[in-house]
Amino acid sequence: MDNPVDQPLIVNDTVVFGLLALALGFIFYTSNLKTGLRQKFYSIVPAVLMCYLIPALMASAGLISDDTSGLYFMASRYLLPAALVLMTLSIDLKAISNLGSKAIIMFLTGSFGIIIGDSLAILLVSIFSPETVGGNDFDAVWRGLATIAGSWIGGGANQAAMLEIFKYNPEKYGGMVLIDIVVANIWMAVILLGVGKTKRIDKWLKADTSAIETLKVKVTEFTEKITRVPTLQDYMIMLCLAFTAVGISHFFGDHISEFLISNFEAVSDKKSFLSFLGSRFLLDGGTIYLCGYSYVIHKGEEL
Repeated sequence: MDNPVDQPLIVNDTVVFGLLALALGFIFYTSNLKTGLRQKFYSIVPAVLMCYLIPALMASAGLISDDTSGLYFMASRYLLPAALVLMTLSIDLKAISNLGSKAIIMFLTGSFGIIIGDSLAILLVSIFSPETVGGNDFDAVWRGLATIAGSWIGGGANQAAMLEIFKYNPEKYGGMVLIDIVVANIWMAVILLGVGKTKRIDKWLKADTSAIETLKVKVTEFTEKITRVPTLQDYMIMLCLAFTAVGISHFFGDHISEFLISNFEAVSDKKSFLSFLGSRFLLDGGTIYLCGYSYVIHKGEEL
């Protein structure tokens, strides 16, 4: 057990957690105020970006540090997988299938386009500027672009999951978040410009939107029908489903990744694209920090 030489001002994880909660609460509260300079500020700087920026500024100022905190480990291994589970609980697969083959093909094509688009972008840029899309090991640009693809397909929680899987350099991750938000806002502006002209655009494209309109009505009616104040039992069942799924995923994921690493060289090689298949969310060895003290963990034992 050793004391780190360079410690931040706050090393108590309970205090750090409260400070981060205060920052997030302040951001979401002020971003919903409709008057004053705050409204103008958040119309230019998205609240989501501030959620990344403020903790980063705290870390840069030496107030907190992920090197001496176990909060990121806890959040990425327990809360993030649970959030992904809760995101998928409300998916109505039957309603999606009722949209028809054209709509499903459109969704899948969009997802595939995002995935393959990163590779094509790297290939094209490498022709005239190879240093721009280079990088070695965990600084490789393709790892960062994988987090952007995750965000565009499944949102912020999925982006964080891609960061954990592909192990992109955390010091450069902020740049990828900025790119994600800027491009997303530009595309959102384009979409909003077309909102008032949807009928004209649908007519020009000869699109049949009847299935989508029917689904909208169905979702609205279903939401109004089931809307109620959640009880303690509801919350407990939700937590039960989420964290039971997290436990099962960790259990099988650990064994599957170990099997793949042991039997496939492409997975065991950290420089390989397929190395993400051997990623583990479980702590199998390394160092964690609690309240400023380091603990070396090896096979579940404290050394």
